[in-house]
Amino acid sequence: MAEKKEQNFNHNGLTISCNRAWYTGQHIHKIPNGLIGVVGIQCIALDLSYNKLKTISAIKDFIYLEELILDNNDLQDLQTLPVIPTLTTLSLNNNKITDIDSALEIIQQCCPRVGYVSLLGNPGCPDQLTNPYENDEDDYERYRLYAIHVLPHTLRFLDSRPVTHNEQIQAKSRGKLLKTVRLDAKTALNIFTLKSSKQFNEADFHVNYTPLPTNIRNPQDHKGAFGKCKYHYSGKNSEGNRFISNNDL
Repeated sequence: MAEKKEQNFNHNGLTISCNRAWYTGQHIHKIPNGLIGVVGIQCIALDLSYNKLKTISAIKDFIYLEELILDNNDLQDLQTLPVIPTLTTLSLNNNKITDIDSALEIIQQCCPRVGYVSLLGNPGCPDQLTNPYENDEDDYERYRLYAIHVLPHTLRFLDSRPVTHNEQIQAKSRGKLLKTVRLDAKTALNIFTLKSSKQFNEADFHVNYTPLPTNIRNPQDHKGAFGKCKYHYSGKNSEGNRFISNNDL
């Protein structure tokens, strides 16, 4: 019964033209089983934007698919993405993907010929448009190099701009070292909180080290002194004046 209900999708929301199909804004949680029967196996482009998709396993039926648009859905990961050898364009903007590194690896495995990939607007993507307070331009540039390193060599366009020759060179030399690391709130709090025991931990030295005192002294607790200086400076002992013969200095 559930399968029959899923097949009875809203045909009025479906547009088909020249082996391309659009089924957007229909609030579906998964791709209807009957969609392939209406669209046809020869479909090369499918737009499922502005739905509530949580799984995309039914994409496996579109064996000639070249372009897949899944913007503005509820995908939390790409575990249900099937192998699509023919796919060249994959757009996943504004979903709920947090583990961006895992998503990149799945795309690399399932889409060996992909040339265009976009993941902007996902929580795991360090782009400034999504969260300008936590991300900066350097964060995104590091992410780009890592993504170019992981994704297939056929990649020509990532997010909002083309992949340059210089980026390809840098990704090859150091891209694997730029994997995005995000800490959960609890871990971050533990790292940035100074230990009351004042024990040195080499693992987080680079995070919480500071040359400043760990406590604040009150005005009465100081080591300063006030009085007349006993040392008289004549100028003769100055290193800078050792070649000056004027005894009046």
